[in-house]
Amino acid sequence: MNIGEVLDHLRPDFPGITIPKIRFLEDKGLIKPERTPAGYRKFSADDVDRLRYVLRMQRDHYLPLKVIGEHLDAIDRGLEPPAIEPVVPTVPKVALSADGLPSPESFRRHDGMRLSRRELVKVAEISEDLLEQLEQYGLISAKPGTGHYDTDALVIAQTARELADFGFEPRHLRAFKTAADREVGLVEQVVAPHKRGRDAAARARAEEAVSEIAALSVRLHATLVKAGLRSS
Repeated sequence: MNIGEVLDHLRPDFPGITIPKIRFLEDKGLIKPERTPAGYRKFSADDVDRLRYVLRMQRDHYLPLKVIGEHLDAIDRGLEPPAIEPVVPTVPKVALSADGLPSPESFRRHDGMRLSRRELVKVAEISEDLLEQLEQYGLISAKPGTGHYDTDALVIAQTARELADFGFEPRHLRAFKTAADREVGLVEQVVAPHKRGRDAAARARAEEAVSEIAALSVRLHATLVKAGLRSS
């Protein structure tokens, strides 16, 4: 058969097949049609069967050409090619990634950083007035008894400064604090029975649960916000 006749055989099952595609598969060594003295390709029935195999493995099983080539090599040597796993839709890993959200470990980590009020204003690059407003609306507070601010206060201050560039004022951010307080209440409600136990192991498991639930809560919250914005 010439290459046009091969297309006629394959197109009923593989409508997208083209001459350049067949030539590409030949270049990859997956088929090796004979050549006439004038250089024209002459395909045998075996060549067409190999093409069907290659195209089916690509279409139905998404196998890369290298793996398909290994299958064909096994067939050529009289061996059975590897069994093909059932085809099922696979969700891309990126769809399930955390998108940089806090992990459970981040809720367990305590770096012990202490900043004075002046240091917080300087490092976060905020004004004294903005800090006062953030404290007024309960978004930031110094640690009782020390007057120092921790890492969380620094992150909140920096984030508030960046949101201010978009017109957000501390009074607007109060809604975020209210939502966070509700989430904290739900988490504490779930783990409270375990925290009251006298067993040290049970209390340790409760602390682990807090970190896990907190991370999941943040993921759910962030994804709901993202979904809501996309549908609006």
